[in-house]
Amino acid sequence: MKYEEIELIDNKPAHNFELWVEGKKAFIDYKQRGDKVYVLHTEVPEELEGKGIAAALVEKVLRYLDENQYRLVPLCSYTQLFLQRHPEWYRLVDDGDMA
Repeated sequence: MKYEEIELIDNKPAHNFELWVEGKKAFIDYKQRGDKVYVLHTEVPEELEGKGIAAALVEKVLRYLDENQYRLVPLCSYTQLFLQRHPEWYRLVDDGDMA
C-alpha cells in the first residue's frame, strides 16, 4: 500500500494528526502554541505495526509543519528516532523548548 496517497487529517479538537489505514486510525498526539507544535506521542494500531505507517505518518506531519511554517518540538521518542534517521528534517526543530 502506498501511504503517500492517504490524506493526513489534522483533527484540531482532538489534538491529533491522523492517518486512516484499513479502517484503523494511526495518530500523533500534539499540542500547539503559536507557531510551535509539540509532538507528544505516536500510536499505530497493533494490527498495522511493522508496515511503515508510523514513519509515513511522521513524514507527512513534518511536511505539513514545513508547508505551514510551524516549528517542531519533538517530545515523542519515535519522532526523535525518526529525526536521527532523517537529519534533513532537523531544520524544523525548535531547540529552545527541548529541555
